[in-house]
Amino acid sequence: MKDWWQSTFPKGRQTLTINDASGYPVQIAYGEKGRVKPLFLMHGIGSWSYNWRYCIDPLSQHFRVICFDAKGHGFSDKPEYSEQIGHQIIETKRIIESLCNEPAIVVAHSLGALVALGVAAKYPELFASLIAINVPIFPEKLPNSGMRLLSDFPLDLIRICDSWRMAKLLAPLFWTSVAIGLREVLANPDKITFEEVYWASYPYLEFPNGITKFAEELQQSAKQIERLLKNEWNIISKLENNLAKITFPTLILWGEQDNWFSVKNGEKLHACLPSSRLKIISNCGHDAAAESPKALNAAIIEFLRDTGVVGLA
Repeated sequence: MKDWWQSTFPKGRQTLTINDASGYPVQIAYGEKGRVKPLFLMHGIGSWSYNWRYCIDPLSQHFRVICFDAKGHGFSDKPEYSEQIGHQIIETKRIIESLCNEPAIVVAHSLGALVALGVAAKYPELFASLIAINVPIFPEKLPNSGMRLLSDFPLDLIRICDSWRMAKLLAPLFWTSVAIGLREVLANPDKITFEEVYWASYPYLEFPNGITKFAEELQQSAKQIERLLKNEWNIISKLENNLAKITFPTLILWGEQDNWFSVKNGEKLHACLPSSRLKIISNCGHDAAAESPKALNAAIIEFLRDTGVVGLA
């Protein structure tokens, strides 16, 4: 198959080096298309920039669209050392600062949107606007059984299997498990193609330590949710308590048929954000960028035009 980066972005895949939250230099993979106002696209857990495949071209007609793979995901570095809680907030700040010198529009999905809320509350000067899609801001548990199983598995054992490249050795089985996961986040799962399964799986099959970093994030998330439910210190409560600090224009988008996090979560988030709008996307599950890109792109452009964040033709 064609190189996805090369066929999507004029300069193909580019790399940016930042110091991560632990102080180590890491390479971040990104691509960009378009010009003028910067618009960042942030993926969720277990995903990478490919998830925005149907949004890049339409949005690049109006903005300088920048897709990046978070550390530990996609084509970005996957360090063997353990991550500290909240590392994504620090690293996202450094990525935005490195790639633009003005307040940016940030469009973020799922865990990426949760990270974006954390960055927005702490560093609002980096944002012109935020579009948050299906955010797990009020979780009660990890959203599916596969994630919960992986979060309970010994990380050292996962690391060994990862180093042996077991996923690549058992690629057809891995593709099947990925397809099952993709079906869960769509309201119309029959639309999934093998090409989509192939590219969603690609980083895990081709690059070492990807599954380990995915499992590590799941385990950290499960621990934070457990602490949340016990009223112990956790980063989720900290994010929830800081939501009122986000006063710039914010659009909350939610798939009406999201089986992972119900629309009620979007309504609750809307009530917590003083300058937000809430729009429900009908006939759509958790992953609007993959399932309802036309509705998603139209909602983003309409919101930015209405709020005067940027002039649109």
